[in-house]
Amino acid sequence: MGVSVDRYVAVVGFGQFYGRKIFKPEQIVKLVKEPNNAFDDEAIRVELEPVGQVGYVANSTATVPRGCHSAGRIYDTFEQFCFGVVRFVTKETVIVELLDKIRLQIVLLETCDLHQLS
Repeated sequence: MGVSVDRYVAVVGFGQFYGRKIFKPEQIVKLVKEPNNAFDDEAIRVELEPVGQVGYVANSTATVPRGCHSAGRIYDTFEQFCFGVVRFVTKETVIVELLDKIRLQIVLLETCDLHQLS
C-alpha cells in the first residue's frame, strides 16, 4: 500500500493580475504548463475560473517557501495541466495543495410542472 504525500506549491505574481484578494481557501485552481514562456522553461501558470490567469507557480529559491515544491520540481509530474486547491492565503503568497485526482459531484435538479403529471 502506497503512502500519500501532500504536495504544495506557492502562487506568486498575482499582483500583476487580480491581487491576492481573489483567492479564498478551498477554491480549485488549474495549473497549466507554459512551454513557450520566454522567461522560464518550466513556467506553470495558475488559472481560476471564470477570470483566467491569476499568477504563476513559484520557481526560484527566493520565492518558493519552505515545505513547497517549485514549478521545476512538479513540471514533469503531469501532462499539460493539473488541479490544486487553495489552502492558505497570506500577504505575500498563496499556498496550493496539488490534487492527484479531482472528483466532481454533479447534481441535476429537474423541475416540472405538476399539471403535466396529471
